[in-house]
Amino acid sequence: QVQLVESGGGLVQPGDSLRVSCAASRSIFSINAMGWYRQAPGKQRELVAVITSGGSTNYADSVKGRFTISRDNAKNTVYLQMNSLRPEDTALYYCHIVAGPRDYWGQGTQVTVSS
Repeated sequence: QVQLVESGGGLVQPGDSLRVSCAASRSIFSINAMGWYRQAPGKQRELVAVITSGGSTNYADSVKGRFTISRDNAKNTVYLQMNSLRPEDTALYYCHIVAGPRDYWGQGTQVTVSS
């Protein structure tokens, strides 16, 4: 069973940067897309960013220009670089991988933006 382990979350101040990572416990074949979602208290989970096997990326409007998703295929890892963080970015961030008919979720890493 593949496990996804997120890391890199934490408490930062508005305007700070943070990078979260998600590593798969073993190689995953035929990955279609890797992405990041987030869920704030009392809100639905929302897509933040996604990167396809071809390298195309897509971002939520709220993070465009501030967040960058990238991947390292050799390490089975996906990253989310978050710059100019705002209090409204506070949420539990989950990584998600789609590979053929299967998809995998991580347990989440907390990002808190507060002064």
